[in-house]
Amino acid sequence: MAIIEVHGVHKAYGGRPAVDGVSFTVDEGEIFGILGPNGAGKTTTVECVEGLRVPDAGTVRVAGFDPAADRDQVTRLLGAQLQESELQPKLTVREALELYSAFYPDPADPYALAERLGLDAHLDRRFAKLSGGQKQRLFIALALIGNPRIVVLDELTTGLDPRARRDTWRLIEEIRDSGVTVLLVTHFMEEAQRLCDRVAVIDKGRVAALDTPAGLIDRSAGSTVIAFTPSRPLPDLGELARLPGAVSVSAEEADGRITVHGDDDTAVAVISLLAGLDITARHLRVLETSLDDAFLDLTEQDA
Repeated sequence: MAIIEVHGVHKAYGGRPAVDGVSFTVDEGEIFGILGPNGAGKTTTVECVEGLRVPDAGTVRVAGFDPAADRDQVTRLLGAQLQESELQPKLTVREALELYSAFYPDPADPYALAERLGLDAHLDRRFAKLSGGQKQRLFIALALIGNPRIVVLDELTTGLDPRARRDTWRLIEEIRDSGVTVLLVTHFMEEAQRLCDRVAVIDKGRVAALDTPAGLIDRSAGSTVIAFTPSRPLPDLGELARLPGAVSVSAEEADGRITVHGDDDTAVAVISLLAGLDITARHLRVLETSLDDAFLDLTEQDA
């Protein structure tokens, strides 16, 4: 069942479209990712969902409510961590949690939430003294303090080190497992591939693709990448392109490195072909296509 419905949304600034006909739905209980390069229109789209901006055209519904016209109802349903968030530097974690809990008629227990998010040992620490990861945990807590059905997390892990980022990913999974729908805005492909049930790729204000991470990868140029440097030039590069499952072949002029996109059968066929030609595949790598590859393919096709 869709808890967020976005249909034909347009939003322009100074005559330039930031969002140009975006449509998608988010099912209750899923982690739905919005993925795209900087300036693609991701944040403007979710700000229309949050009720922070009003679309120039199109409709947005959150659990059946219009975020602009029914702001009070949507505020009770939806918690948000904005792309850029700050608190007063001298405010402590305890004070922030108690302040935000006072905004809601039936808030979550702030101290239970602090314990759940690993902030219980830092309740009396001022905001300015928190690490980047601790600040992000606090912003998640503030987004959850109203017991929302939906939480919007906008580029949550930007600036975090790898360990803090992975710890935050586990928290997001726990939030989803508790029954909260998560709308996750990110430009980290690994993050989207790890967390999201479905992903909308937004590029130049439009939805370039919408699918599961695995479905987006399947749309890209082959599910397997074979890269190698031949010990001597191949007589006919076209032989690689004609192998079973091969989708594309490219060669670097500088070092002669060859990259073949295909499937598992293609990888075996490449090795067999090279062996028959008595050519050694130096620096051979066989990789599964990632969401990075799919994203580049999709946005290049859109361009």
